[in-house]
Formats: sequence, C-alpha cells, structure tokens
Amino acid sequence: MANDASTVFDLVILGGGSGGYAAALRGAQLGLDVALIEKGKVGGTCLHNGCIPTKALLHAGEIADQARESEQFGVKATFEGIDMAAVHKYKDDVIAGLYKGLQGLIASRKVTYIEGEGKLSSPTSVDVNGQRIQGRHVVLATGSVPKSLPGLEIDGDRIISSDHALKLDRVPKSAIVLGGGVIGVEFASAWKSFGTDVTIIEGLKHLVPVEDENSSKLLERAFRKRGIKFNLGTFFEKAEYTQDGVKVTLADGKEFEAEVLLVAIGRGPVSQGLGYEEAGVAMDRGYVLVDEYMRTNVPTISAVGDLVPTLQLAHVGYAEGMLVAERLAGLKTVPVDYDGVPRVTYCHPEVASVGITEAKAKEIYGADKVVALKYNLAGNGKSKILKTTGEIKLVQVKDGAVVGVHMVGDRMGEQVGEAQLIYNWEALPAEVAQLVHAHPTQNEAMGEAHLALAGKPLHSHD
Repeated sequence: MANDASTVFDLVILGGGSGGYAAALRGAQLGLDVALIEKGKVGGTCLHNGCIPTKALLHAGEIADQARESEQFGVKATFEGIDMAAVHKYKDDVIAGLYKGLQGLIASRKVTYIEGEGKLSSPTSVDVNGQRIQGRHVVLATGSVPKSLPGLEIDGDRIISSDHALKLDRVPKSAIVLGGGVIGVEFASAWKSFGTDVTIIEGLKHLVPVEDENSSKLLERAFRKRGIKFNLGTFFEKAEYTQDGVKVTLADGKEFEAEVLLVAIGRGPVSQGLGYEEAGVAMDRGYVLVDEYMRTNVPTISAVGDLVPTLQLAHVGYAEGMLVAERLAGLKTVPVDYDGVPRVTYCHPEVASVGITEAKAKEIYGADKVVALKYNLAGNGKSKILKTTGEIKLVQVKDGAVVGVHMVGDRMGEQVGEAQLIYNWEALPAEVAQLVHAHPTQNEAMGEAHLALAGKPLHSHD
C-alpha cells in the first residue's frame, strides 16, 4: 500500500452521502484540508436511491391523481396511463441536476474528492485505490442499505428492495409492501396513484408506528378511502414464488398474493469489512456507537449519518456532519436535539411531526400535566380548496410550552418549518396565537390551532 506521508489531511471522510459531504463542505468552509472518499456517487442514498427519487415518483403519482379527479374542480382532463420510461426520465433529470450542483460545490470548496472503495486502515488513515490517505481525524459516513429478514431473499425481480422499486420499468398490477413505516407507505401511496392494487403488511398495530397514534389512525382512514389495503398486528412468516408472482404467509396463517413483494422493513448500516472493529471502534449490531458530539470511543474517529443509531434522515446527516466539522475546527457546538428534528412521510396524505407524541409526553410529565388539542383541516379555507382532509394536533405541557406538533394532510410537510420553531423555541400557545398567519393558507391552520389552545378559538368550536 503506497503511503504518501507528505500529505496529511485535517479531515478524511469515508462516505459521500448526506452526512459525509456536509462534513466535507463545512470543514472546507472553516479552513480545514479535507479529503472525501466515495465508492459510488457523491450525494449517497438520499440523492440517488432515497429522498429525491421517491419524492419525484410521489409527485408523478400526485399528477396522475389530479388528472383522474380533475372534474371535481370543473376541469375536463383525460387520464391515459403511466409512461414509466418518461417518469424515470423526469426523476433522473431531477437527480442529475442536483448531482451536478453538488459536484460543483465540492470542487468550489477545494475538497479533495477521491472516487473508490475505501477501508479504514488505522485510527488516522483510509486505504483507497492502492493509496493510504492520512488524516488527523477520520469521519466514518458509510451510510445504510435496505434490510431484509432471515430466509427472505431479495432477488430484484419478484421480491424487491426500495432500490429496485425506484428503477422498476413497469407499473405492477399488484404489490405487497412488507413494512408500514415511512418507506413502505410512500411506495404504497405512489404505486396506488399509478394504478397498482396495493396491500401493506405491518407487524405492529399501526402504520407509521413511530408517529403519534392519532396521525397513524388518520393515515389508515385515508388509505382505506383510497383503496390501499393493509394488515396490521401480525408478523411475516414466509414468502414463496407462485406461477406469476409471490405468495406471503403471515404468522397467523393468512396468505396474500401479488405480482411483486417490496421488502420495506428499514435500512441497516454499511459497516462490515471496512476495518472499523480492527481499529477499535465500538459497535452494536453493525452500528457505530457515538456520543452526543458524534465522537466514537477512538479519539481520532467520529461517525455520522445512517451509520450511527440516530434518526435515518438526510437532514439529520447534514446536521451531524456539520457538527463534527465545527467541533474539529474549534467552534463551540451544540448536540442535535433529535426530538426537535422535523419528520415527514410524503405519502398522500402527508404525515409531518416535530417534538414528542402525546403518549411520550404523558410518560415524561404525567397524564394530568399534558393537554392535547386537535384542529380539523375542514375549518381551513385553503385545505378546503385543495380538497384535503386531516388534522393538526398540538401536545402541550399544561400551562407551558408546546412539546409536540403532529399533522396529517396534503402539503403538511411544508408546514413543519414553523412547527420546528415552535417546539425548539419552547413557544407558549399564547405566543404563537399572537402571530398573524396569512389567509387563505394551510399555514393559517397552525395559527388557528394555537388560538384554540390559548383559549381564544376563531374558526373552530370551543
């Protein structure tokens, strides 16, 4: 292994996804000499196999639904079907534009970009392309891949992962989605919009089970109305091929058949065979363990993104990567408050939240100290115009701050920004109620909900 000892970087980053490239860009901005190593394309899962392409598919599905339903708005349109080749071109053009912009950013910040499969070779070096890249500090940011279950082999044809689903050249006539979390319900929603007969299998008792139970129930009601079927509370037992598809059997003996089975049970860390354990890095079930400042137990190594057991969200990766860069540059840093991170599931209708659930609030503060208020979007003019239903639910510590905002409805992901400020700035309902929200907007519903919680409801019943 060639060792160019004359070049020692301040920061060597293994992995160019959201967490890795954020650390690189911020580090370079702060004057650090940075090397970024990526085996695929910079941008990682989010840009190429996750957030961006799935949201493009969901938007295409939204257009399809609007074409089918246009007459209710007085617009005569004809829906003739889905051209998957054209959908993929649209999706890939979006990705290509963002990818080109990101490459330009990396170059403009003078980050040394190395394309190749890297491996940690010591607490201060990474081997890649026959070279040893030395650094005063190393950041591990190798991300995640779709998970499966023991005995359930993903073949890329009938039994597929989200990676395969993003490149599927056809609209399946029927699909079983194994997993009712974010990935599962987003693909179920997009496929239903494309015309697929969809059934979701979720072993827990609700869809999007980490969300507030009220949000889960609202989504389930909306999915039933859309004709998306789901089976809750019973775990997967086995899958087998049929003549022209897949048959899934659950633990209670129930059977479901479809053309394809999407395995959407989450993502696992990419850490095996990369030299982490050999370098002494503490691990748990493949995840790299870190403290609140993203430091591992090895002083010269930090880790960020899906590789560590925090929320698997691109914006969390950005925040963690920037935190590491700022800490290494000598700036004062504040740990990420993961409860204060906005969470959005981009199905139809959308589910968005920030803060803690009502159940969690009662666990922390006591049931008698928690107040919850629901504001129905039926009272919101813009939501009425859009013909979307749903609710904004506020969770408050009695006589104190709002500690949770939970929203279901089309475009609710666009409302989570104000919700984030309300939670993170520990706003009182009366303080938010003083703010004047534009009319008619869906954002106005946030103001109306806080008016009601402050004891002075306007467009809602006492």
